[in-house]
Amino acid sequence: MAAPMSTGGRLGTAAAVVAGLGALTFGYASVIERNAFTLRRVTAPVLPPDAEPITVLHLSDLHMAPWQRRKQAWLRSLADLRPDVVINTGDNLGHEQGIDGIRAALSVFAGVPGAFVHGSNDYYGPTAKNPFKYFTQTSSKHVSPTTLDTGALERFFMDELGWIDLNNAVGEISVGGTRLDLFGVDDPHKHFDRLDTLTALIDERLDAETLETDDPSLAHTVTVGVMHAPYRRVLDAFVTQGAQFIFAGHTHGGQVCVPGYGALVTNCDIPRKQVKGLSVWRHALRSAYLNVSAGVGTSIYAPVRFACRPEASLVTLLPRRTVV
Repeated sequence: MAAPMSTGGRLGTAAAVVAGLGALTFGYASVIERNAFTLRRVTAPVLPPDAEPITVLHLSDLHMAPWQRRKQAWLRSLADLRPDVVINTGDNLGHEQGIDGIRAALSVFAGVPGAFVHGSNDYYGPTAKNPFKYFTQTSSKHVSPTTLDTGALERFFMDELGWIDLNNAVGEISVGGTRLDLFGVDDPHKHFDRLDTLTALIDERLDAETLETDDPSLAHTVTVGVMHAPYRRVLDAFVTQGAQFIFAGHTHGGQVCVPGYGALVTNCDIPRKQVKGLSVWRHALRSAYLNVSAGVGTSIYAPVRFACRPEASLVTLLPRRTVV
């Protein structure tokens, strides 16, 4: 007859089980789910009633390093979707040579109309730090990040792909008889956004359109806002400026989530329930559809995802129903 296990023995066994489960969970999060790239499809009725649907491929938070071949191949495969427009909401670079991986992944989109804004990781490289800082928002010391070649990224996007720079700027893309009036800001997380500048540019565009009331394209116009980090102050400003659809990233969808509960953190002040996916943002009796991408990548110093797969979004803009 076996002797009963002591209290210390039971505690030791329990600790071993917990440690084993922790190791398995970390292995799954760092090896399997981090590379389980997913396409999320959503629709939003924002176009004029007689307009043709428009497909928008929303890419965000690639955090690209040159050796990430699997990620690059998956991104290239998205060209098979033949999107009408590509919207990139920043944090493309994850390494000093990240531009090499971006070229390998996105060159296939040359000639597809698109637009982009920056996140902080389009300016500064990631730094090694305590991963719990992401959850506590505190740190005992500051590490100066590496400055990245933002100019090379911009030249690739604008000169080679033909995309529009929306960092505190406006632009437009015409697709199938519908004009997308675009405006965007530089990274709100680093307070690089200039809402006053953007407001002036939007006002100038509106003033110019009042002189072109006979332009038939104005009857088929949708206003789209683009940002990296979805802070409330910027979301409210975008809705005030007439945005009907808003694209954002930055949150990684929480990156580490609890099944049945969701994201533990959002890394900005957006409500947790809107940390990823399609929702509606309401402000001052107005509203806009909001798509927050959970992003494709992670920092090379925090290469884990749990209950939050890496993703791109295929957003189909549909015509609004005619009210009879």
